[in-house]
Amino acid sequence: MVSSSTKPHSIILFSSSSLPFFLLLFFQLDIASALTTNTTSTSVTKYKSIKAHLKRVNKPYLKTIKSPDGDIIDCVPSHLQPAFDHPLLKGQKPLDEPERPKGYNSNGTTIDNESIYLFQEWRNSGEECPEGTVPIRRTSKQDILRANSISTFGMKAVVRRDSSSGGHEHAVGYVMGQQYYGAKSSLNVWSPKVATSSEFSLSQMWVISGSFGNDLNTIEAGWQVSPQLYGDARPRFFTYWTNDAYRATGCYNLFCSGFVQTNNKIAIGAAISPTSIYNGRQFDITILIWKDPKHGHWWLEFGSGILVGYWPSFLFNHLGGHATMVQFGGEIVNTRPYGSHSWTQMGSGHFSWEGSSKAAYFRNMQIVDWDNNLIPVSNLRLVADHPNCYDIRGGSNRAWGNYFYYGGPGRNSRCP
Repeated sequence: MVSSSTKPHSIILFSSSSLPFFLLLFFQLDIASALTTNTTSTSVTKYKSIKAHLKRVNKPYLKTIKSPDGDIIDCVPSHLQPAFDHPLLKGQKPLDEPERPKGYNSNGTTIDNESIYLFQEWRNSGEECPEGTVPIRRTSKQDILRANSISTFGMKAVVRRDSSSGGHEHAVGYVMGQQYYGAKSSLNVWSPKVATSSEFSLSQMWVISGSFGNDLNTIEAGWQVSPQLYGDARPRFFTYWTNDAYRATGCYNLFCSGFVQTNNKIAIGAAISPTSIYNGRQFDITILIWKDPKHGHWWLEFGSGILVGYWPSFLFNHLGGHATMVQFGGEIVNTRPYGSHSWTQMGSGHFSWEGSSKAAYFRNMQIVDWDNNLIPVSNLRLVADHPNCYDIRGGSNRAWGNYFYYGGPGRNSRCP
């Protein structure tokens, strides 16, 4: 017989609702502590990775300039710029000026040679980088945190350039079927609205070779609005390159070793100012990309004879020889926010039919042939893959040569 004060030993199972408060609190604190430790460890690792990446991309500088728009511009000695981290460029210095294409006309821009350097907001500070240095927009921790990952920071998403897959949509003019050694055009600059931070709107030239598979080579330059890359909605002068269809090589601007800058007055990635006004003053820029016949490198010129720098020929396989296609035009990313087409604008945000002073344009389009001659494009083909959202229409006259208007508002009654 067992007395009422003595009970046999047994295992008592508690539910979380019946646990004594002090035990429940202990378990919860123990779990929270483990989660905090794990989170802290992950945060520390990420912080160290970001710090290491910033050290790689932000080089030692001789002078720093604070731009009115908030950018920090570092004046980096030319031989210390990111390009010279490349094994094939280590210990070298930027090359001398190349031979310009024949038929070259330096008066391709609407702004004069002295004021052209003021097309970027950082120059409005009244300061400039000394000779022997190059101005580089400083990369911040916030810039990297906005990227999908540290490894893909400063790179375009992988997308087939011959389609609108991945949400990329285009309105472009292009030539193909011959050997091309460069291209030149003038395009007006706008400040299109971008719907979400993961979308962008750009206007540029593409110099292309290879197939539209994994071996695509491109050299690109123009202006873009990209909140994810830059943290704001300002149009910015940019460059890009890849030799494997945007998969593992290449980058925007100077975010990796590749493009060699030679100019101390233009900062790639810095904001452009002023911009065009709807039904008002138009502001356009002229871009020339061509292959130096002597060394084979691809050079970039901005405006009225101002060399920005070059892409070394060894960066490419197909473009080591020549291009097989040249494109001019606009591109946006449409992530279909809220389940419908994005209202991200292309160009001015207005359709091509609105024309002069209202729509975005490319004019005086030329290509460089095998003998380093600049000649007008012929057999220009126009295509808009979503014409109810963004369209394109072309023409030709004495002043503008071959030209086209392009762009659009994105989502509208005909583009749901």
